[in-house]
Amino acid sequence: MLRAVIVDDEIKAIQSLTWELTNFSDEINVIASFTNPNDALDYLEKNSPDCLFLDIEMPTMDGFQFIGKLINKNFPVIITTAYNQYALKAIKNEALDYLLKPIDTDDLEDTILKIKKFNNKNFSVEKLEKALLNFNSRAIHKRITLNTDGKLLFLESEEILYAESDGNYSTIYLTDGQKIVLTKKLKEVNELLPSDSFFRIHNSYIINLYKIKEFLKTDGYVVLKSNHKIPVSRQKKSDFLDLL
Repeated sequence: MLRAVIVDDEIKAIQSLTWELTNFSDEINVIASFTNPNDALDYLEKNSPDCLFLDIEMPTMDGFQFIGKLINKNFPVIITTAYNQYALKAIKNEALDYLLKPIDTDDLEDTILKIKKFNNKNFSVEKLEKALLNFNSRAIHKRITLNTDGKLLFLESEEILYAESDGNYSTIYLTDGQKIVLTKKLKEVNELLPSDSFFRIHNSYIINLYKIKEFLKTDGYVVLKSNHKIPVSRQKKSDFLDLL
């Protein structure tokens, strides 16, 4: 169930929106409401709801000033107001949605769907981030044998950054800057690498999970410690999360 907080200087407006939310859907619950913006800021500094319904025109602090003072902004903000001239400014302040009072039921339904999508996306990102932190705390050393240019090459897992596909060939990039070209498809290379430390994150790339430095949420890339930027394919993202 979605946990909502309402901030509005008018008690009747809070009561009306609370009624709308609780009677419209059994998927949302108002856990707190405030007529004083400063009290709301104190609450939100220690608590993180699933969404915030925020009035714009308040006497002591308007809604946009309120957004600017938020310390934790990991939840969606929905602007509620009786005036439609704030729509553009709401978007610029990264509000998830904009509802005009009195609130239309269809508009509210669309807003709740947006909240769910926002939170589902953020949950996946947080799950990935926590998993990457766990990988970073482990240390596994395994030797890998590669047959190239008529010789056997023995490598430690930690020496490999990533592998890249080039049709019927693959290139392995090492931490010392060397490149090893193999007459193998990436699928074959993937079978040679230990699955607990390497993952095929894209049809064209296999990465060493222990070499990940950053995950760029909006761009859909991982950045390795070597500063190589590797894309995460949509098809592989779910399996990637499950593996981690």
